[in-house]
Amino acid sequence: MSNSEKYMKLEDEYTLQTYARFPIVIESGDGMYVTDADGKKYLDFASGIAVYALGYGNREFGDALKGQIDLVIHTSNLYYNEPASLAAKAFCEVSGMERVFFTNSGTEAIEGAVKSALKYAFSKNGSDDHEIIAFDHSFHGRSLGALSVTGNAHYREGYTPWEGKVRFAEYNDLKSVETLVNEKTCAVIMETVQGEGGIHPAEPEFIKGVRKLCDDKGLLLILDEIQCGMGRCGSMFAFEDYGIRPDIMTSAKALGCGIPVGAFAMTQKVADSSLTVGDHGSTYGGNPLACAAVCEVLRQYKEKDIVSHVREMTPVLEAALDEIRKNHSDRIKERRGKGFMQALEFNAPVAPVIGKAQEEGLLVISAGKNVLRLLPPLVIQKEDIEKAKIILDKVISAT
Repeated sequence: MSNSEKYMKLEDEYTLQTYARFPIVIESGDGMYVTDADGKKYLDFASGIAVYALGYGNREFGDALKGQIDLVIHTSNLYYNEPASLAAKAFCEVSGMERVFFTNSGTEAIEGAVKSALKYAFSKNGSDDHEIIAFDHSFHGRSLGALSVTGNAHYREGYTPWEGKVRFAEYNDLKSVETLVNEKTCAVIMETVQGEGGIHPAEPEFIKGVRKLCDDKGLLLILDEIQCGMGRCGSMFAFEDYGIRPDIMTSAKALGCGIPVGAFAMTQKVADSSLTVGDHGSTYGGNPLACAAVCEVLRQYKEKDIVSHVREMTPVLEAALDEIRKNHSDRIKERRGKGFMQALEFNAPVAPVIGKAQEEGLLVISAGKNVLRLLPPLVIQKEDIEKAKIILDKVISAT
C-alpha cells in the first residue's frame, strides 16, 4: 500500500464522507507546484480553489506567521490585538470600505453581510419582514443562511430555512431584478463574477443597472468577492473594473492565502444603522494569527504589485486558452472569464479531462459538469502557462 493509499484509507474510515475527493494526498508545495505523499509533483492551476494566490512555500509569508506564533495565537474578542487593528486598516484602505468584521471563512462572511443588511432594514422601519434578491446559479456557501441565497436547487435540497424570504433573479438580466423588487425588498446579493455557476462575469450595463436600482429604491447592494476578489480578476476587487462600489462586500480565500480567514465590510452609512455591540460575534474572528496572515498578504500584494502582474499575464493566459479552444473547437464551446478566473465550457462532462490532467501532473477543477475552471496562483509566469497549455492540449486529445 502506497503512502497516499494509507492516508486515504485512514480518512475514509474516520471522517464524515461529505466530499467527492480526487485520489491525491497533497503533502507539500513549492511555488506553482504541489507534491503528493508518494513524491509526484503537480502544476497547480486550482490554487486550493483560488486561495494560494502567492504560491506555495512563500518564505516571507511563513516567517510572518511563525513570528506571530511566537507572540500570541489567540486572544478572543474580549480584548484588542495588534494584528487585527493593522489588518482592519489595511483591508479598508484597499477595499474602499469604512468598516470591516473578520470571520473564519467566506461562508461566515456571507452570513454577516446578510445579517447586516437585515439589521439595517430593521433599523429603518422596525420591521423584520424583509426579502433579499439573489441570483440563479449563484453560490455563496453551505451554512443555512448562505444556502438560502445560493441559487442552485441541488445545494438547497432538504434545507429551506428562509423559504419565501429570498427571490431569485437571472444573472445579467436587469429586467428580471426590477420585476422582483417590492416593498419588502431590502438588499440584492450577487457575485461580481459567478464562480461555481460556471465563471460568468457581470456585464457592465447589468451591474451598473443593479447599483442604480438599489440607489433609486433604497436597497443595499452586497457584492460577494470571495473568489473573484483579491486581485484575481485584474483589479484588487472585481467591482473596481465597473466603476461602482457596493454597500457591503465579502472577502475570503486569497485574503489569508491558506490561513482560514474571511471578512465582510461595509460603508460607514451602513455601519451607522446596522450591527452594534452584542449583535454579532466570533470567538476566532479577528484571531491574531489569521490577521497576521492578512497583513502579510496585503503587504506582499502592494510590494510585489500582484495586481499589475495579473493584468500583464492575463492576455498570455487567455491566448493559451483560446488556442486550446481553437484546437478542440468540436468539443469546446467557449472560453470566458476575467483575469486568472477562467473557464473552458465543453459540450460534454469535463471529469475525464480533469482526471487525465492529474495523471499528467496538472491540477484543474470544474465549475459545473461541463465547465473546466482554471484558478492559478496569481504569481504564475509565462512558462507555467505554456506547460499547462501543452498538458491540456494533450489530455483533451486523449479523452
